[in-house]
Amino acid sequence: MALPHVNVDQLREERYILGEKTLIGLLENCPKNQVIGDNLVRAWSKINSSKYEKIVCSISGGSDSDVLLDICTKCDKDNKIEYVWFDTGLEYQATKDHLRLLEKKYGIEIKPYKAIKPIPLSCKKYGQPFISKNVSEMIDRLQCHGFHWEDEPLDILLPRYCAWSVKKQDWVGCKGALMWWCNANKSPRFCIKFNKWLKEFMIESPPTFKISSKCCKYAKKDVLHKLVSEEGYDLNIFGVRKAEGGIRGTSYKSCFDESKECDNYRPLFWYVNSDKEDYEKYYGVTHSQCYTEYGLKRTGCAGCPFGRYFEQELKIIENYEPKLFVAVNNIFGESYEYTRKYKEFCKEMDAKKRNK
Repeated sequence: MALPHVNVDQLREERYILGEKTLIGLLENCPKNQVIGDNLVRAWSKINSSKYEKIVCSISGGSDSDVLLDICTKCDKDNKIEYVWFDTGLEYQATKDHLRLLEKKYGIEIKPYKAIKPIPLSCKKYGQPFISKNVSEMIDRLQCHGFHWEDEPLDILLPRYCAWSVKKQDWVGCKGALMWWCNANKSPRFCIKFNKWLKEFMIESPPTFKISSKCCKYAKKDVLHKLVSEEGYDLNIFGVRKAEGGIRGTSYKSCFDESKECDNYRPLFWYVNSDKEDYEKYYGVTHSQCYTEYGLKRTGCAGCPFGRYFEQELKIIENYEPKLFVAVNNIFGESYEYTRKYKEFCKEMDAKKRNK
């Protein structure tokens, strides 16, 4: 039975004013948006669960990351989260400045971690990114097996580029990449035809430089795996939204998954653009000068050829960070030119199709 002299409402208010984080206080002061409200309850539950003693959260300095950080600092009542940033070797100065501001704003430390292999070195050794991670990975596998960009059916190409495994009773080598090339996968997303005219273009103009997605692997993915293993984190928090689309957005089915080594939680997973905008406006989330001054729509590795609008990004980089402009052209120059050639080829093929 509650004591008659205790004013529960006043106690709740005092606890919130004094800075003690409570779920009730959090929900009483949140926007009228069901997705955001549900998300805050879920984030509070995951972050403050007794199951997790040591949590890591990857911060990039991008706009999604800004919302992610705000959610985490609001929900982490015992300050269990450690924030990290992966220095890929190709970052905007505006992003670096923004990270320092975030540290001051939230009273946290965002620990920087160097890439296992910086992007410039990785691209020189393994190859440059082209169109997307999946496309680059498939081309990389084919190049490693000396592929000649032949317009042949799968049953002809398999024995030509793969070896038969008696143990597995299957072809081994670059079978998956050949299936991509021959449009033999069930999902169009994992077929070369997903990128219009790409197969026709590569048959006519085979790449003369190495293509690979390994720059992402050595600059971010492997750094995180090494960190989780060495530091013993039991929950990994990062900012992926399903609405992003692409391989990154569709490779997960929900906001959470369990793993033997470390569970993974994606607080922004169910946010669409309007939810993100509601959150930003209500809580006053601000972004780096990459967005507010440069006019970029996305950040990440500067000038990455994976970006659909890399040409516009290059103009912005040249204007605001000219030294970085020289660097990205030295690193990705061949990929830029090959992409431009591919886009021109698409225009020509579309025109021919219309005029038939």
